[in-house]
Amino acid sequence: MRSAILKTALSTVLSTALMVSLAGLPAQAATKPHPTTFSLPDGFQPEGIAVGPGPYAYFGSRVDGDIYRADLRTGKGKVISQGPGTPSLGMKTDGRRLFVAGGTGGDARVIDLRTGKVLKSYKLATGESFVNDVVLTGGAAYFTDSTNPVLYKLDLGRHGSLPARAKTIPLRGDIAYAEGINANGVAPSPDGRSLLVVQSNTGKLFEVNPKSGVTGEVDLGGQSLVNGDGLLLSGRTLYAVLNRDNTIAVVGLSRDASSGRIVKRITDDRFDVPTTVAAHGHRLYLPNARFSTPPTPETTYDVVAVRR
Repeated sequence: MRSAILKTALSTVLSTALMVSLAGLPAQAATKPHPTTFSLPDGFQPEGIAVGPGPYAYFGSRVDGDIYRADLRTGKGKVISQGPGTPSLGMKTDGRRLFVAGGTGGDARVIDLRTGKVLKSYKLATGESFVNDVVLTGGAAYFTDSTNPVLYKLDLGRHGSLPARAKTIPLRGDIAYAEGINANGVAPSPDGRSLLVVQSNTGKLFEVNPKSGVTGEVDLGGQSLVNGDGLLLSGRTLYAVLNRDNTIAVVGLSRDASSGRIVKRITDDRFDVPTTVAAHGHRLYLPNARFSTPPTPETTYDVVAVRR
């Protein structure tokens, strides 16, 4: 009995000492929440975003193609790669490289995330073009062109080796290009067998066969994704950024992606024409492109985080 009493007393003393020790820790030892809004450089004019590996996000400039890396834990960052003087729009990372759509430059670039060096640049179009977004899936990188009804494909070899040149895949079937921004955001389908592409000017969503380029309109039950920009797939949920509507349309897709319905709309007073979206943890991060604000070298830009 005496032994049991001594053990209980000792346990109480140790627990008390531990609580006193923890209470004496400095305030900065506590984990700070990641910021839900942080700034980008003045005049940067962001468009694309990619997240990872780790808590790092990458943003491209529409002005000169610079690539800016931000730490999502603090919101602080810096330019890690100087642009070629033409835009950097949609982008995706494979964990060690950044694949960047070149907009009116008609090109694509692959950048080393460690050094910021351009590993390879591809001229995708020789005439008027707007290479808008990119997705990595099925051992390849696919780029959309909002001006020309084609996809551009980079077949990645063993260990992700880069090809000598890109392939052009004409789009046919249900999609019909018209005046304005056509094929924009691109994402894989839930089963990984096809691609999903949103057409900004018509608000239609298409499933695309990545081999043949044949497109089929996804049945949205009469709902529209007009101003659809960046896409993000999570399971069978598609997040579609409707830029000038300052809205994320959350689309629940069927297993084969032949149909879907908008199940929720996410809005936020901080949205100022966000263009695309990437996820980290339970948050969605969106750069505010501020298309309705005349750009100057002093114009401010920021990134907003919302819960999924």
